[in-house]
Amino acid sequence: MSIKNLLIEMKNMSELMVDLAYSAVLFNSKDAAEEVITLENEVNSMNYEIKKESLVAARSYEDAEKLTALLEIAEAAESMANAAKDLADLVITGFKPHPVFKMVMEESDKSIVRVTIDESSELANNTLGDLLLVNRTGMRVIAIRRGVSWIYGPDKNTMLLANDVLILKGTYEGAELLEKLASGACSLEDIPEELEEELE
Repeated sequence: MSIKNLLIEMKNMSELMVDLAYSAVLFNSKDAAEEVITLENEVNSMNYEIKKESLVAARSYEDAEKLTALLEIAEAAESMANAAKDLADLVITGFKPHPVFKMVMEESDKSIVRVTIDESSELANNTLGDLLLVNRTGMRVIAIRRGVSWIYGPDKNTMLLANDVLILKGTYEGAELLEKLASGACSLEDIPEELEEELE
């Protein structure tokens, strides 16, 4: 894998790890916390590969100077991953979040929510690409729990099923709307066009 692709993977993975780590603490999910720790090992491996590729690619002092900036970006991404692991470790060790933590999350401009898809919900048996949840609700699915297994970083081809538990990140307005959609209390057709435009 090229240095460029490795950096893209590190960026995406470290971003996912931060979201999952906060979700793990907020919902006291050891499964999510353990996944953060697994991803942290992958990020560390990617950073190591970037260092190796940089050594091979540098043929002159000028090349080395240019690659230094990329190495610093990789180190920053790994630092984010390490910080996410620190949060996950709190859950693994049985840390119980203080009530002020939820207050802090509520003051944030982004909301992390967990919803369960009801059998009557329009979300069931549709892919994320077909549903366009980000455009319609401002909410992005960052993880799905299906039975005892997890799907992390789902893409547009991921199919949602009844009884799936979704972990989402987005606006508070979108969170309220998503909860209604997941419960079957409303459908995508019920979303006002002006709300869709505002969330986009």
